[in-house]
Amino acid sequence: MDCALTLKRIYILVFVEHETRRPHLPGATARPTEGWIARQARNLAVELDTRMEELRSLIRERDAKFATSFEAVFEAEDVEILKSPPRAPRANAVCERHVGTLRRELFDHVLVYNEAHALALLREYAEHCNEHRPHQSRRQLPPGHPMQPTPATDLASRHIRRRRVLGGLINEYQQVA
Repeated sequence: MDCALTLKRIYILVFVEHETRRPHLPGATARPTEGWIARQARNLAVELDTRMEELRSLIRERDAKFATSFEAVFEAEDVEILKSPPRAPRANAVCERHVGTLRRELFDHVLVYNEAHALALLREYAEHCNEHRPHQSRRQLPPGHPMQPTPATDLASRHIRRRRVLGGLINEYQQVA
């Protein structure tokens, strides 16, 4: 079987909820257009459903691809659109941190074949990040867990099971009864 490797750039759209640090990685494409970005915004609105009402604002870059159709999705839910200042990467530091983490923990170690492969990797990574990856700003709890930490347990009498994620690139650990 012949496999041609094409070196093309794949763009990923990232949404991050500031309060919970929950990333949403809706899509990947080689050609991000205004229509594609607006469609990803609509998909996020459907995914969040009633939680969309809790959002107060959206910080976005100044790229021209974030057109009125993208903003209309959020404005329909009364979400204020804030544009980050030019040449100020720290203005949206929470999202920039997630992008850096995504690059260091995933894309620096995996050769991505195409958009479908990138999307599959993103889905698996998002599940890992939201359900298992601890966040220092949340007292070492993942975004999918409530802020009450679990009490410490004596691990000497417990068995731990390792689950490999992303082909062994990341490991998750759980107690076994």
